[in-house]
Amino acid sequence: MSHFVIRSGDSGDADTLLCFFDEAVEWLVARGSSKQWGTEPWSAVPKRVERVKGMVADPGLRIAVVDGEPAGALIVSEEHDVHVPPVNERELYIRLLITSRRFTGQRVGGRLIEYALDEARRRGIDLVRVDCWAGGDGELQRYYESQGFRPTVRFNVDDWVGQVLEQRLG
Repeated sequence: MSHFVIRSGDSGDADTLLCFFDEAVEWLVARGSSKQWGTEPWSAVPKRVERVKGMVADPGLRIAVVDGEPAGALIVSEEHDVHVPPVNERELYIRLLITSRRFTGQRVGGRLIEYALDEARRRGIDLVRVDCWAGGDGELQRYYESQGFRPTVRFNVDDWVGQVLEQRLG
């Protein structure tokens, strides 16, 4: 059985996150889903490299580690992203959930979601929200639904269609 831990992130995790995003883009392109993040590796797009630098500075960054190797990342915050409609209550927002393709099938994403739900409970928060790309074959949205989230509202950022999902605790 694999050894699994979740640790706090730090500025040294930028290359790790860029690797996760590059793996994801390669995988998405291979399955015909390039509309989610395009065809260029994140590490080759200066604007995205800067975005990742912001991610590693976020105090809500957590890194999943399997057998000593980074396997996924999560960012949670009590602030939702600007493109997402607000709610009239306190929430924990999953701002990032990404896993390494090398750990497919090891429930890394599910364990990170469980961590987020537990963090919400620790903070006394009853609502956890996340958003995802709503295009393609809908597999990403179905994944979140399989983790207990239910779809609420759709939104657009230019020609990118997103879906907000929520999970109520307690």
